[in-house]
Amino acid sequence: MSNNTQNTTHLTDEQRIDWLRLIRSDNVGPRTFRSLINHFGSARTALGRLPDLARRGGAARPGRIYSEQDAEAELIAGRKIGVSLVAPTEPFYPPRLALIDDAPPLLGVRGTLKVLARPMIAIVGSRNASGAGLKVTGRLAHDLGEAGFVIASGLARGIDQAAHRASIDSGTIAVLAGGHDRVYPAEHEDLLDAVLQCGAAISEMPLGHVPRARDFPRRNRLISGVALGVVVVEAAHRSGSLITARIAAEQGREVFAVPGSPLDPRAAGTNDLIKQGATLTTEASDVINMVQPIMDRPVELPTREPEEDLPGTYEPDPGDRARIVGLLGPSPIGLDDLIRMAGTSPAVVRTVLLELELAGRLERHGGGLVSLI
Repeated sequence: MSNNTQNTTHLTDEQRIDWLRLIRSDNVGPRTFRSLINHFGSARTALGRLPDLARRGGAARPGRIYSEQDAEAELIAGRKIGVSLVAPTEPFYPPRLALIDDAPPLLGVRGTLKVLARPMIAIVGSRNASGAGLKVTGRLAHDLGEAGFVIASGLARGIDQAAHRASIDSGTIAVLAGGHDRVYPAEHEDLLDAVLQCGAAISEMPLGHVPRARDFPRRNRLISGVALGVVVVEAAHRSGSLITARIAAEQGREVFAVPGSPLDPRAAGTNDLIKQGATLTTEASDVINMVQPIMDRPVELPTREPEEDLPGTYEPDPGDRARIVGLLGPSPIGLDDLIRMAGTSPAVVRTVLLELELAGRLERHGGGLVSLI
Protein backbone atom coordinates (compact mmCIF):
# COMPACT_ATOMS: atom_id res chain seq x y z
CA MET A 1 0.00 0.00 0.00
CA SER A 2 1.16 3.51 -0.71
CA ASN A 3 -0.15 6.99 -0.17
CA ASN A 4 1.45 8.11 -3.46
CA THR A 5 2.75 11.31 -1.97
CA GLN A 6 6.06 13.12 -2.05
CA ASN A 7 7.29 15.40 0.70
CA THR A 8 10.30 17.19 -0.69
CA THR A 9 10.81 20.59 0.92
CA HIS A 10 13.14 20.61 3.93
CA LEU A 11 13.49 23.40 6.46
CA THR A 12 16.96 24.74 7.13
CA ASP A 13 18.20 24.61 10.73
CA GLU A 14 17.58 28.36 11.03
CA GLN A 15 14.05 28.04 9.64
CA ARG A 16 13.24 25.20 12.05
CA ILE A 17 14.30 27.38 14.99
CA ASP A 18 12.21 30.29 13.68
CA TRP A 19 9.17 28.06 13.08
CA LEU A 20 9.44 26.60 16.57
CA ARG A 21 9.75 30.04 18.11
CA LEU A 22 6.66 31.25 16.23
CA ILE A 23 4.35 28.30 17.01
CA ARG A 24 5.40 28.31 20.69
CA SER A 25 4.76 32.05 21.11
CA ASP A 26 1.64 33.26 22.92
CA ASN A 27 -1.67 33.27 20.99
CA VAL A 28 -0.16 31.62 17.90
CA GLY A 29 -2.00 28.42 16.92
CA PRO A 30 -1.63 26.43 13.70
CA ARG A 31 -4.10 28.57 11.70
CA THR A 32 -2.56 31.84 12.94
CA PHE A 33 0.90 30.46 12.18
CA ARG A 34 -0.12 29.79 8.59
CA SER A 35 -1.72 33.23 8.26
CA LEU A 36 1.44 34.89 9.56
CA ILE A 37 3.67 32.90 7.18
CA ASN A 38 1.36 33.68 4.25
CA HIS A 39 1.28 37.35 5.17
CA PHE A 40 4.93 37.96 5.96
CA GLY A 41 6.68 35.31 3.90
CA SER A 42 8.83 33.93 6.72
CA ALA A 43 8.62 33.07 10.40
CA ARG A 44 11.51 35.38 11.20
CA THR A 45 9.75 38.42 9.75
CA ALA A 46 6.52 37.45 11.52
CA LEU A 47 8.32 37.15 14.87
CA GLY A 48 9.51 40.73 14.52
CA ARG A 49 5.96 41.97 13.91
CA LEU A 50 4.16 40.10 16.73
CA PRO A 51 4.41 42.86 19.39
CA ASP A 52 3.08 45.55 17.05
CA LEU A 53 0.20 43.38 15.82
CA ALA A 54 -0.79 42.50 19.39
CA ARG A 55 -0.68 46.17 20.41
CA ARG A 56 -2.92 47.12 17.50
CA GLY A 57 -5.31 44.32 18.52
CA GLY A 58 -5.77 45.87 21.95
CA ALA A 59 -3.31 43.88 24.07
CA ALA A 60 -2.26 45.65 27.26
CA ARG A 61 1.18 44.09 26.94
CA PRO A 62 2.87 42.00 24.24
CA GLY A 63 2.54 38.23 24.51
CA ARG A 64 5.57 36.10 25.30
CA ILE A 65 7.73 35.31 22.28
CA TYR A 66 9.55 31.98 22.53
CA SER A 67 13.27 32.70 22.67
CA GLU A 68 15.91 31.34 20.35
CA GLN A 69 17.67 29.77 23.34
CA ASP A 70 14.49 27.95 24.43
CA ALA A 71 13.88 26.70 20.89
CA GLU A 72 17.42 25.35 20.58
CA ALA A 73 17.13 23.70 24.00
CA GLU A 74 13.83 22.05 23.01
CA LEU A 75 15.32 20.62 19.82
CA ILE A 76 18.34 19.24 21.70
CA ALA A 77 16.22 17.75 24.50
CA GLY A 78 13.95 16.12 21.94
CA ARG A 79 16.84 14.53 20.08
CA LYS A 80 18.07 12.96 23.32
CA ILE A 81 14.89 10.86 23.54
CA GLY A 82 14.60 10.30 19.80
CA VAL A 83 12.08 13.05 18.94
CA SER A 84 12.36 14.91 15.63
CA LEU A 85 10.29 18.01 14.81
CA VAL A 86 9.11 17.78 11.22
CA ALA A 87 7.17 20.17 8.98
CA PRO A 88 4.26 19.17 6.70
CA THR A 89 6.45 19.13 3.59
CA GLU A 90 9.13 16.91 5.13
CA PRO A 91 9.53 13.13 5.29
CA PHE A 92 7.88 11.37 8.25
CA TYR A 93 5.05 13.93 8.51
CA PRO A 94 1.84 11.86 8.07
CA PRO A 95 0.68 12.78 4.56
CA ARG A 96 -3.04 13.11 5.28
CA LEU A 97 -2.47 15.13 8.45
CA ALA A 98 -0.70 17.74 6.33
CA LEU A 99 -3.97 18.36 4.46
CA ILE A 100 -6.09 19.58 7.40
CA ASP A 101 -6.65 23.30 7.94
CA ASP A 102 -5.02 23.32 11.38
CA ALA A 103 -2.16 20.88 10.79
CA PRO A 104 0.66 21.42 13.30
CA PRO A 105 3.45 23.43 11.64
CA LEU A 106 5.93 21.22 13.50
CA LEU A 107 5.08 17.71 14.68
CA GLY A 108 7.18 15.79 17.19
CA VAL A 109 7.70 12.23 15.89
CA ARG A 110 9.64 9.27 17.28
CA GLY A 111 9.83 5.52 16.86
CA THR A 112 9.82 3.51 13.63
CA LEU A 113 9.12 6.55 11.48
CA LYS A 114 8.62 4.79 8.14
CA VAL A 115 5.16 3.66 9.34
CA LEU A 116 4.01 7.30 9.31
CA ALA A 117 3.91 7.22 5.50
CA ARG A 118 1.62 4.18 5.38
CA PRO A 119 -2.20 4.38 5.17
CA MET A 120 -3.82 4.58 8.60
CA ILE A 121 -7.15 3.77 10.19
CA ALA A 122 -7.99 5.31 13.58
CA ILE A 123 -9.82 3.29 16.22
CA VAL A 124 -11.25 5.08 19.26
CA GLY A 125 -13.83 4.44 21.94
CA SER A 126 -14.74 4.30 25.59
CA ARG A 127 -12.15 4.23 28.35
CA ASN A 128 -14.64 2.21 30.41
CA ALA A 129 -15.06 -0.40 27.69
CA SER A 130 -17.10 -3.58 27.88
CA GLY A 131 -15.58 -7.00 27.35
CA ALA A 132 -17.39 -7.29 24.05
CA GLY A 133 -16.09 -3.89 22.97
CA LEU A 134 -12.51 -4.84 23.80
CA LYS A 135 -12.87 -8.12 21.89
CA VAL A 136 -14.25 -6.56 18.70
CA THR A 137 -11.58 -3.81 18.89
CA GLY A 138 -8.81 -6.38 19.07
CA ARG A 139 -10.21 -8.29 16.11
CA LEU A 140 -10.69 -5.17 13.96
CA ALA A 141 -7.23 -3.79 14.76
CA HIS A 142 -5.53 -7.13 14.12
CA ASP A 143 -7.33 -7.76 10.84
CA LEU A 144 -6.78 -4.21 9.56
CA GLY A 145 -3.12 -4.50 10.50
CA GLU A 146 -2.86 -7.80 8.61
CA ALA A 147 -4.39 -6.03 5.60
CA GLY A 148 -1.56 -3.47 5.66
CA PHE A 149 -3.07 -0.58 7.60
CA VAL A 150 -1.40 1.20 10.49
CA ILE A 151 -3.73 1.66 13.48
CA ALA A 152 -3.86 5.12 15.07
CA SER A 153 -5.28 5.75 18.53
CA GLY A 154 -4.82 7.90 21.60
CA LEU A 155 -3.07 5.57 24.10
CA ALA A 156 -5.99 5.90 26.52
CA ARG A 157 -7.43 3.11 28.65
CA GLY A 158 -10.08 0.80 27.21
CA ILE A 159 -10.66 0.77 23.45
CA ASP A 160 -7.48 2.73 22.59
CA GLN A 161 -5.32 0.34 24.59
CA ALA A 162 -6.93 -2.71 22.96
CA ALA A 163 -6.43 -1.23 19.48
CA HIS A 164 -2.73 -0.57 20.11
CA ARG A 165 -2.04 -3.99 21.66
CA ALA A 166 -3.67 -5.88 18.79
CA SER A 167 -1.63 -4.01 16.16
CA ILE A 168 1.80 -3.72 17.80
CA ASP A 169 3.43 -6.19 15.40
CA SER A 170 1.83 -4.74 12.24
CA GLY A 171 2.38 -1.08 13.24
CA THR A 172 0.42 1.36 15.36
CA ILE A 173 0.60 5.11 16.06
CA ALA A 174 0.10 6.63 19.51
CA VAL A 175 -1.18 10.19 19.28
CA LEU A 176 -0.23 11.97 22.50
CA ALA A 177 -2.09 14.81 24.21
CA GLY A 178 0.99 15.87 26.17
CA GLY A 179 4.71 16.06 25.50
CA HIS A 180 6.62 12.95 24.46
CA ASP A 181 8.05 12.71 27.96
CA ARG A 182 4.67 13.07 29.72
CA VAL A 183 2.79 9.88 28.87
CA TYR A 184 -0.86 9.81 29.89
CA PRO A 185 -1.97 7.68 31.58
CA ALA A 186 1.39 7.01 33.24
CA GLU A 187 0.63 3.28 33.49
CA HIS A 188 0.84 3.08 29.68
CA GLU A 189 4.55 3.92 29.48
CA ASP A 190 5.30 0.23 28.91
CA LEU A 191 2.61 0.08 26.22
CA LEU A 192 4.15 3.10 24.48
CA ASP A 193 7.59 1.45 24.59
CA ALA A 194 6.07 -1.58 22.86
CA VAL A 195 4.30 0.62 20.28
CA LEU A 196 7.60 2.29 19.35
CA GLN A 197 9.24 -1.03 18.37
CA CYS A 198 7.28 -1.32 15.11
CA GLY A 199 5.23 1.89 15.24
CA ALA A 200 5.56 5.52 16.28
CA ALA A 201 4.30 8.27 18.57
CA ILE A 202 3.40 11.81 17.55
CA SER A 203 2.66 15.00 19.47
CA GLU A 204 2.44 18.70 18.74
CA MET A 205 3.09 19.64 22.38
CA PRO A 206 6.47 20.66 23.82
CA LEU A 207 8.47 18.34 26.03
CA GLY A 208 7.37 18.61 29.64
CA HIS A 209 3.78 19.50 28.75
CA VAL A 210 1.38 17.65 31.06
CA PRO A 211 -1.94 17.10 29.24
CA ARG A 212 -4.94 19.09 30.48
CA ALA A 213 -8.62 18.48 29.75
CA ARG A 214 -8.65 20.97 26.87
CA ASP A 215 -5.70 19.24 25.20
CA PHE A 216 -7.63 16.05 24.43
CA PRO A 217 -10.07 17.52 21.86
CA ARG A 218 -7.07 19.17 20.24
CA ARG A 219 -5.30 15.78 20.21
CA ASN A 220 -8.40 14.15 18.71
CA ARG A 221 -8.13 16.20 15.50
CA LEU A 222 -4.69 14.60 14.96
CA ILE A 223 -6.07 11.09 15.49
CA SER A 224 -8.62 11.60 12.74
CA GLY A 225 -6.29 13.79 10.68
CA VAL A 226 -3.66 11.10 10.13
CA ALA A 227 -6.24 8.54 9.04
CA LEU A 228 -8.33 7.59 6.03
CA GLY A 229 -11.21 6.92 8.41
CA VAL A 230 -12.14 6.62 12.07
CA VAL A 231 -13.77 3.56 13.65
CA VAL A 232 -15.73 4.28 16.85
CA VAL A 233 -16.27 1.08 18.85
CA GLU A 234 -18.03 2.29 22.01
CA ALA A 235 -18.96 5.85 22.89
CA ALA A 236 -21.46 7.29 25.33
CA HIS A 237 -23.31 10.50 24.56
CA ARG A 238 -21.08 13.61 24.85
CA SER A 239 -17.88 11.55 24.85
CA GLY A 240 -14.45 12.37 23.50
CA SER A 241 -14.84 9.65 20.88
CA LEU A 242 -17.89 11.41 19.45
CA ILE A 243 -15.84 14.61 19.28
CA THR A 244 -13.26 12.67 17.25
CA ALA A 245 -16.03 11.39 14.95
CA ARG A 246 -17.39 14.91 14.45
CA ILE A 247 -13.92 16.28 13.67
CA ALA A 248 -13.32 13.36 11.29
CA ALA A 249 -16.47 14.22 9.36
CA GLU A 250 -15.41 17.90 9.19
CA GLN A 251 -12.03 16.79 7.84
CA GLY A 252 -13.71 14.70 5.14
CA ARG A 253 -12.68 11.39 6.72
CA GLU A 254 -14.84 8.27 6.60
CA VAL A 255 -16.64 7.54 9.88
CA PHE A 256 -17.36 3.96 10.94
CA ALA A 257 -19.32 2.80 13.99
CA VAL A 258 -19.68 -0.60 15.63
CA PRO A 259 -23.30 -1.15 16.70
CA GLY A 260 -24.11 -2.10 20.29
CA SER A 261 -26.97 -2.95 22.55
CA PRO A 262 -29.56 -0.17 22.95
CA LEU A 263 -29.52 -1.04 26.66
CA ASP A 264 -25.81 -0.22 27.06
CA PRO A 265 -25.10 3.54 27.45
CA ARG A 266 -21.62 2.91 26.06
CA ALA A 267 -23.26 2.11 22.72
CA ALA A 268 -25.61 5.10 22.65
CA GLY A 269 -23.15 7.31 20.79
CA THR A 270 -22.14 4.70 18.21
CA ASN A 271 -25.76 3.75 17.50
CA ASP A 272 -26.55 7.45 16.96
CA LEU A 273 -23.60 7.75 14.56
CA ILE A 274 -25.06 4.94 12.47
CA LYS A 275 -28.41 6.73 12.39
CA GLN A 276 -26.59 9.86 11.20
CA GLY A 277 -24.91 8.06 8.31
CA ALA A 278 -21.75 6.45 9.70
CA THR A 279 -20.88 3.11 8.11
CA LEU A 280 -22.11 0.21 10.22
CA THR A 281 -19.02 -1.86 10.95
CA THR A 282 -18.70 -5.39 12.26
CA GLU A 283 -15.54 -6.57 10.48
CA ALA A 284 -12.42 -5.19 8.82
CA SER A 285 -13.79 -5.65 5.29
CA ASP A 286 -16.47 -3.02 6.04
CA VAL A 287 -13.66 -0.49 6.50
CA ILE A 288 -11.41 -1.69 3.70
CA ASN A 289 -14.17 -1.60 1.08
CA MET A 290 -14.96 2.03 1.92
CA VAL A 291 -11.42 3.41 2.00
CA GLN A 292 -9.98 1.50 -0.97
CA PRO A 293 -11.15 4.10 -3.55
CA ILE A 294 -9.65 6.90 -1.44
CA MET A 295 -6.29 5.13 -1.25
CA ASP A 296 -6.09 4.94 -5.01
CA ARG A 297 -6.02 8.74 -5.25
CA PRO A 298 -2.67 10.49 -4.71
CA VAL A 299 -2.21 12.71 -1.69
CA GLU A 300 -1.00 16.15 -2.71
CA LEU A 301 -0.34 19.06 -0.42
CA PRO A 302 -2.47 22.09 -1.31
CA THR A 303 -0.64 25.08 -2.73
CA ARG A 304 -0.91 27.97 -0.30
CA GLU A 305 -0.72 31.34 -1.99
CA PRO A 306 0.54 34.40 -0.12
CA GLU A 307 -2.10 37.03 0.65
CA GLU A 308 -2.47 39.81 -1.88
CA ASP A 309 -1.55 42.57 0.57
CA LEU A 310 0.82 42.16 3.45
CA PRO A 311 -0.22 43.47 6.85
CA GLY A 312 2.66 45.60 7.92
CA THR A 313 2.78 47.36 4.57
CA TYR A 314 -0.11 49.42 5.97
CA GLU A 315 -2.24 49.72 9.08
CA PRO A 316 -6.04 49.43 8.82
CA ASP A 317 -7.60 52.80 9.56
CA PRO A 318 -9.46 53.17 12.89
CA GLY A 319 -12.85 53.17 11.15
CA ASP A 320 -12.21 49.83 9.45
CA ARG A 321 -10.91 48.31 12.68
CA ALA A 322 -13.84 49.55 14.75
CA ARG A 323 -16.37 48.33 12.18
CA ILE A 324 -14.83 44.83 12.02
CA VAL A 325 -14.55 44.50 15.80
CA GLY A 326 -18.15 45.71 16.12
CA LEU A 327 -19.36 42.94 13.82
CA LEU A 328 -17.67 40.30 15.97
CA GLY A 329 -19.20 38.81 19.09
CA PRO A 330 -19.40 35.57 21.07
CA SER A 331 -21.32 33.83 18.24
CA PRO A 332 -19.01 32.50 15.49
CA ILE A 333 -19.18 34.20 12.09
CA GLY A 334 -17.66 33.16 8.77
CA LEU A 335 -14.79 35.10 7.24
CA ASP A 336 -16.66 35.65 3.96
CA ASP A 337 -19.67 37.07 5.81
CA LEU A 338 -17.41 39.33 7.85
CA ILE A 339 -15.69 40.68 4.73
CA ARG A 340 -19.04 41.35 3.04
CA MET A 341 -20.56 43.08 6.08
CA ALA A 342 -17.45 45.15 6.76
CA GLY A 343 -17.43 46.48 3.22
CA THR A 344 -13.64 46.40 3.01
CA SER A 345 -10.93 44.25 1.46
CA PRO A 346 -10.18 40.68 2.59
CA ALA A 347 -6.62 41.77 3.47
CA VAL A 348 -7.90 44.43 5.90
CA VAL A 349 -10.22 41.95 7.61
CA ARG A 350 -7.50 39.31 7.88
CA THR A 351 -5.10 41.85 9.33
CA VAL A 352 -7.57 42.95 12.02
CA LEU A 353 -8.31 39.30 12.88
CA LEU A 354 -4.59 38.61 13.22
CA GLU A 355 -4.23 41.61 15.51
CA LEU A 356 -7.14 40.47 17.69
CA GLU A 357 -5.87 36.91 17.86
CA LEU A 358 -2.37 37.93 18.86
CA ALA A 359 -3.93 40.13 21.54
CA GLY A 360 -5.75 37.06 22.88
CA ARG A 361 -9.17 38.43 21.92
CA LEU A 362 -10.16 36.13 19.04
CA GLU A 363 -11.09 32.45 18.88
CA ARG A 364 -10.96 30.47 15.64
CA HIS A 365 -13.39 27.62 15.03
CA GLY A 366 -13.67 24.90 12.38
CA GLY A 367 -15.01 25.81 8.97
CA GLY A 368 -13.35 29.22 8.90
CA LEU A 369 -15.52 30.67 11.69
CA VAL A 370 -14.26 33.22 14.21
CA SER A 371 -15.64 34.78 17.39
CA LEU A 372 -14.61 37.45 19.86
CA ILE A 373 -13.49 36.36 23.32
